[in-house]
Amino acid sequence: MSDTGRYYIKNLKNGKTYCVEPIDDTPARTEWGDIDPVTKKLTGNYGMKHRGSIRSEDSIITEENGFKNIIMLEPGQNPMDFIEK
Repeated sequence: MSDTGRYYIKNLKNGKTYCVEPIDDTPARTEWGDIDPVTKKLTGNYGMKHRGSIRSEDSIITEENGFKNIIMLEPGQNPMDFIEK
């Protein structure tokens, strides 16, 4: 798994490889960063780093990239259950 949460899984029954991306379009937390000792202001924005998810516009799962039968699961649905079906 990566910092983005993207991972690939191969179904041994049908031999297909699936790409799974957790999508999260909520705004990043803005209170994360470094305090500049001179200005006492917050610098850097670490709210987007190591989120464990991907913003929808950064997804690689598109028909243009060769993916077929793209399915968007509801929050809480397990992608592994869907792949096994």
